[in-house]
Amino acid sequence: MARKPDPYLGFQFRIEIQGVFEGGFAEVSGMNATTQVEDFREGGVNEFAYKLPKETTFDNLVLKRGLADTRKLWEWHLDVVRGKIKRTTITVVLQDKQREELHRWSYKDAYPVKWTGPDIKADGNTVAFETLEFAHHGYA
Repeated sequence: MARKPDPYLGFQFRIEIQGVFEGGFAEVSGMNATTQVEDFREGGVNEFAYKLPKETTFDNLVLKRGLADTRKLWEWHLDVVRGKIKRTTITVVLQDKQREELHRWSYKDAYPVKWTGPDIKADGNTVAFETLEFAHHGYA
């Protein structure tokens, strides 16, 4: 009996929600944290200004060219559209070609804020993928 090909083989990243594998993605961006600073000058010190840390902000996490087996991610996004926000920890896992885990990043209090559907063309032969964007409160 022939084995069904693995649809996630071409993806280097996978997304886990509360420890459950929910999909694969080819690209991840927005893994940025920026700490704002405020200059403070001390009287009589003219050589430099102290850099005092203020707040840290996090860019939205963007998962591109993805595929999911279930409708869980889509339904979660629809809940947000309807005003029912459910925040949870999500994890992005980097894996090698043998699907072995290389590294993982977890983000707390995440929820989907943007869903970009595929461009569908009648004459195209490409597989349809989406972009999914999450707001979050930083690293878990």
